[in-house]
Amino acid sequence: MDLMDRRHISQKPDQAESTGPINPPDSSGDGAFALPAFVSNGLIGLRVVETPLTSGVAMLNGFVGEHPEQAIESAVRAPYPLGGDISIDGVLMSHAPHLVCDLRQGYDFAVGELTSCATFRAAKATVRIEVLTFCSRQRPTLACQEIRLTVDAPCKLQVSAGIDARGVYGREDRLLSDRDTVERAQIDAGLKWRSHGDVATCGLAYVTELLDAGEEKRTLNRREQLIETCYAFEARPGRTYRLRQMTSLVPEGAHYQPDLQAARLVAMASHDGFDMIRAENRAEWANIWQGRIRLVGADRRWQELADAAFFYLNASTHQAALASTSIFGLAAWRDYHHYYGHVMWDLETFVVPPLTFLQPHAVAASLNYRFRHLEAAHANAVLFGRRGLQFPWESGPSTGQEAAPPPGSASWHEDHVSLDVARAFAFYADVTGDKRFLRDRAAPVVAGVADWVESRATPTARGFEIRRSMGIAERAEPSDNPAFVNMAAKVTLSDAIRLCEAAGAPCNPRWDEIRERLVLPTRGDVVVSHDGYRVNEEKGATPDPLMGVFPLGCELSDDQVRTTLDFYLAMADDYVGSPMLSALYGVWAAWTGDRRRALRLLEEGYGKFVNGRFHQTLEYRPDRFPEQPMAGPFFANIGGFMMSLLLGFPGLTPNDGEVETWARRKVVLPAGWEAIEVDRLWVRGQPMRLVAQQGQMATLTPLSTPG
Repeated sequence: MDLMDRRHISQKPDQAESTGPINPPDSSGDGAFALPAFVSNGLIGLRVVETPLTSGVAMLNGFVGEHPEQAIESAVRAPYPLGGDISIDGVLMSHAPHLVCDLRQGYDFAVGELTSCATFRAAKATVRIEVLTFCSRQRPTLACQEIRLTVDAPCKLQVSAGIDARGVYGREDRLLSDRDTVERAQIDAGLKWRSHGDVATCGLAYVTELLDAGEEKRTLNRREQLIETCYAFEARPGRTYRLRQMTSLVPEGAHYQPDLQAARLVAMASHDGFDMIRAENRAEWANIWQGRIRLVGADRRWQELADAAFFYLNASTHQAALASTSIFGLAAWRDYHHYYGHVMWDLETFVVPPLTFLQPHAVAASLNYRFRHLEAAHANAVLFGRRGLQFPWESGPSTGQEAAPPPGSASWHEDHVSLDVARAFAFYADVTGDKRFLRDRAAPVVAGVADWVESRATPTARGFEIRRSMGIAERAEPSDNPAFVNMAAKVTLSDAIRLCEAAGAPCNPRWDEIRERLVLPTRGDVVVSHDGYRVNEEKGATPDPLMGVFPLGCELSDDQVRTTLDFYLAMADDYVGSPMLSALYGVWAAWTGDRRRALRLLEEGYGKFVNGRFHQTLEYRPDRFPEQPMAGPFFANIGGFMMSLLLGFPGLTPNDGEVETWARRKVVLPAGWEAIEVDRLWVRGQPMRLVAQQGQMATLTPLSTPG
């Protein structure tokens, strides 16, 4: 029985919905392109290719360099921490890829483990390969693999594992490989790697262990920019040989000597043992999955998509992440820029709300990234001739400064990013009830953005206007009073007033005046995208005002909400397939009471974005934008879907009042769905159970015993 068989035994089809997440179908190498598997813990992100022991792409949160073409600060590849190779009677697998067949990969979402299998056929023997890969959540600097080998005939077998820097921009800064050093450090080898442009360093150190081989010859080899530990032995049929590797990766931002700290951490892991590290990781995932979202009555496929979204969102965030996360998390591939790993508004708007209920400590770390760089936000405001805090459109992971490639036209007018950041701080304070965070973090940040709004708004005969700005749709030219910007500004000013009052901090009396008189572009009761809006203009179907309704929660009259929903839903087919907002159409349709339309638009706006290997959610819907590269998992789309399940369909609007007041409307679910249930969400520092039953008011009930 192989690892793949054991992985599936624990999840019989008739038990999947009640006992744990539904795993995606295995991948068997059908010849069509699909994004490689993504394995991550929020600090480390790996693209693990289908052929075992072939190095993929490694990203490390906070590790940055100079982009080789744009010359901007960019998240950059780190050396691949789990390199390896196999030789049968002198035939090296990496030199004979034509001898590799029977490729198969499977993902166990319940424990965050990927298994990759293949067969390597040499002249006189065949080896069956199974590689287990995971990134530890309990010890977030660790990437781990176990290579399992069986042969069908006696042969001279060599298996290696190590660190592979081949093809990675940058250079070796220090290598820990001499015998005295590594024996003293209790590691196989270590590496300090410097990024392109000499911007930053990271450290890697690894240990290996060969089991069940009997007598073997162990050597430390160096070829090109690959350092590996090789084990050579006489292999026999009927036995399974296991090579285990653990590699620690540390960014310079976490330690000024990252290679030495990596050596310490991986030596500790070696002392505790691979089995303990794996068991700890499995326990962490069991804890996270207590927040699994169950879709009662929905088709099995929707539960599969919900489980995949839950998995990728949680796998890509961690409290150890110093540089927040990008909109692709740590998932990079070679054919796309992935927005250079910059931190953008999508994170605060789409990821923070659902993740606050699931991993509040990870959200605190993401928000702390913004807080650490308040001086950069203040400097950015000054450079634009404004006051307060103006957060950059594309924030550099290490500096918090504007990092958009020149000319950076979006950064000229995309003002809403500061408002999105402010809303995230207020949202976290409301949901967690953390008074210290409110006083020391949320109130200063939101007040700083409110001061920026005051300096950005222009008093006119109409009231206060925000001119020459840009909403969610990135158009060629700015416009006056973009609906989403002005709606978000109103919410920010309201948040600033109440947070400062709660913190005992002074409020600017102008905030209330600007909030009350800030212009919203309307036609009758419809809130339109901006002054002078035309339906047939560039990106005219973009539903910016609906974002102001949900998830932003800008106060409008019932008639304004209804007519604005109807107006933009009528243009849904012209927009769905685009990134970010498409995932929210199901909620907007549900709020009109049309459950069939909600189900259809949820499929069009999210279901059809999930494509390829292991249910990865793409940035663009491939049938609508076939010219776009396949890029995912894309967290704006995932976060929008998760936010729909936790807040939109249940009709919950978190605020600073009692939790019982959060349910503002009766639950309206897509057709066929009976309820949304979650056994544990973190609310006000305690675990609560969510039940959102169709036609009823959603409830959040405290659990008697914390999970």
